[in-house]
Amino acid sequence: MEAPTPRSRDMTARWLFLFLLGVAGSAVLQVHGQADSLGFISIDCGLPGKTGYIDSTTKLSYATDAGFTNTGTNHNISAEYVTPTTGKIWRSVRSFPDGLRNCYTLRSLVPGLKYLIRALFKHGNYDGRLNRWPIFDIHIGVNYWQTVNITDGDMPVIAEIITVISGDSVQVCLVNTGSGTPFISSLELRPLKNKLYPQSDMSQALVLATRANVGASANLRYPDDPHDRIWISLNVPSWMAISTTKEVQNSVIDFFEVPSTVTQTGVTSINSSTPIIFFWDVTSAKDSMPGYVFMLYMAELQHLPSNALRQFYVKLNDKPWDTKPRGLKYLETTVLYNEKPDYASQQYIFSLEATTNSTLPPILNALEIFSVVPTTGLATTTHEISAMTTIRDMYQMKKNWMGDPCAPKNFAWNGLHCGYAVSRPPTITGLNLSSSGLSGNISSSFASLKGLQYLGFVR
Repeated sequence: MEAPTPRSRDMTARWLFLFLLGVAGSAVLQVHGQADSLGFISIDCGLPGKTGYIDSTTKLSYATDAGFTNTGTNHNISAEYVTPTTGKIWRSVRSFPDGLRNCYTLRSLVPGLKYLIRALFKHGNYDGRLNRWPIFDIHIGVNYWQTVNITDGDMPVIAEIITVISGDSVQVCLVNTGSGTPFISSLELRPLKNKLYPQSDMSQALVLATRANVGASANLRYPDDPHDRIWISLNVPSWMAISTTKEVQNSVIDFFEVPSTVTQTGVTSINSSTPIIFFWDVTSAKDSMPGYVFMLYMAELQHLPSNALRQFYVKLNDKPWDTKPRGLKYLETTVLYNEKPDYASQQYIFSLEATTNSTLPPILNALEIFSVVPTTGLATTTHEISAMTTIRDMYQMKKNWMGDPCAPKNFAWNGLHCGYAVSRPPTITGLNLSSSGLSGNISSSFASLKGLQYLGFVR
């Protein structure tokens, strides 16, 4: 296969631009003090006061971040970045100039359930610091999620992860890596059925690279997608858009539940001799090149006469990705995906190529691309976290005690000594509260720290 042409590279650049612009232009999101009746949590970070609002587009309820975090400061983005189409969630941010790690706690979750968690960032020169853009990490619990790299004041960044949550709460933490102050515009959580996205389990999570509604004229999310996935419209001049008003069904065995409103649109190439080509360039993860999983959604939207045939191969890097020629059923979605992450390439080039017998070109309706991150980091035991949280709140500790008390090891709380054993959760072995100015009764929660060997209160 030939290397990607300048036109195809321009297509990808435009795709990424549309992805971000679409998120920026939508009047996004939703949530309540904790989970709402849908199980959704939606937070407008940096929104002043304690009163939320109903989003005008999704009709979802957004809450302030009061009660989700107790650190950081609220800011409005600069007026130069506010236009009549700027959604409300983009107009304020919460920044975290102090401490290595600052966290939001999302509660009232179902242990063992799979969730989609999304964080959004738009700098907007909120700090008036001559457009100095930060780079920082975001963690889910004790595990690395991704690096947030802000390169422009007006271009938003979206971080989305699909992961299984082991407890009844989870912490989303912003980590200062020494390259600028972390901040956040919005935080959202959406429950998923555990059968969805089977590549995400207790040992690994999926981090969104892109999600495209191919051939659509507008972006799409809740209520069109009951899971509130954001589908960004993707159109390329060399592709021909097709659509139907009829409902498109998913197959009986369905692991992704793509909405009919997404698969009702699609594209074909200009003729059967021209393939549909798109590609994805790999970017480095924190410590290594990530693995990727891909989902291609295809549905026949035209009722074909008996003398017409649409049949095509799906190739990845010029090798068959599907074992046989692909034919589509009328108004039924077919999903091609890899069950295990692919680590084999620095660039992934997909080509949908018609067979020699096909009279019609290939068709593509939607696609998703995810990188894979491990979620095997061991957290401190639940009862010790609960005990330390109670102690922190009772004594109103001013130390930056955020996130897991012992993990990751380099983020252990100040004044704590933790024991670490292979394949076992860390445990608190020492606690030095001297010079903390404590007063009042001794908390009974100290008794829950079963591994405690040293406790210091001396001023």
